[in-house]
Amino acid sequence: MSTLYAISGVTGMTGNELVRQILERKDSCDHILGFDNFFASSMETVKDCINDKRFEFFEYDINNKMQMECFEKNVAQQKHLYDEVIYMNCAAVVHTEHFYHVYETFETNVLGMNAFMQQAIRVGAEKYINCSTSEVYSMNSWNEDGGVREDEFLTMSNAEHSQRTSYAVGKLITEFFIKDAVDTGKIKGCSVRFANVYSKNERFPKHIIPFIINSFQDNGKVVLLENSRRNRRTFLNNYDSCSAVLALAGTDSALDGTVYNVATDEEISIIDLAKLCADKMGISDPVIEFKGYRESDPERRLLSTEKIRTRTSWKPVINLDKGLDECIASYRNRCYS
Repeated sequence: MSTLYAISGVTGMTGNELVRQILERKDSCDHILGFDNFFASSMETVKDCINDKRFEFFEYDINNKMQMECFEKNVAQQKHLYDEVIYMNCAAVVHTEHFYHVYETFETNVLGMNAFMQQAIRVGAEKYINCSTSEVYSMNSWNEDGGVREDEFLTMSNAEHSQRTSYAVGKLITEFFIKDAVDTGKIKGCSVRFANVYSKNERFPKHIIPFIINSFQDNGKVVLLENSRRNRRTFLNNYDSCSAVLALAGTDSALDGTVYNVATDEEISIIDLAKLCADKMGISDPVIEFKGYRESDPERRLLSTEKIRTRTSWKPVINLDKGLDECIASYRNRCYS
């Protein structure tokens, strides 16, 4: 079966790895139409794919109506050449400092997502994968029984406590959009709640793993938030997050409009994470300092992945040890190239 993929945020952390994994299927006749506005990425992330004739890139913004009309025309003109059309929304305002920017996150994560889904419905796409976030679990993001499940009630902080949660609330709304579209028979699809994804291809050291590596490399120390004295997390390599998206897209029975956690159960404290990175970088006595505090930051985030493992063949294959080695090697190659 040949597939036409329409991917937003295609040079971002999720989008660029999706492109790579799709193109690795050498015997397929699949084609990718992707766009990005380079808010948090660059063409550098897809430089190894850009000359592949199966990948067409457009420098478009999901919030630009005219550009999205042009993109829709491209999909409509090519869809008859393929057996199915799959839309994947990877556009998101994800860097931590933007979590508090209500209008920016609302425009891209809520309005942009819904407009892109409505476009998918108009062109007759068969499927829509909505990339959400584990931030929706907010302060209730773990339990001792294998992690929090998708069907558990959420406990989110409110506006009097933290503006950060506006990002999570917006993402949660998108999950209702796709559920309604599936329930009313407009399209097949689902939402994916990723937990602490990291990538060797991150352009900016905004997330915790590249931040730690960058800090040790450039400053010989790392300054963490006070929250990090007690926080614990699991970390998901973006190879595994993207293989999960493709596993869901390829499993029609899973596209029932519901939500899927995608995570690992390899939990580590932020302090131990910093020490592990330092050890891998040859720093025997790392300097770790603490400054600042982040509101509505859960001490732990541990998600159950029983649902996706049961309904698809997906399981993570990149453990933290291997993933950190890749990140450190990639960062050093960029520094010395």
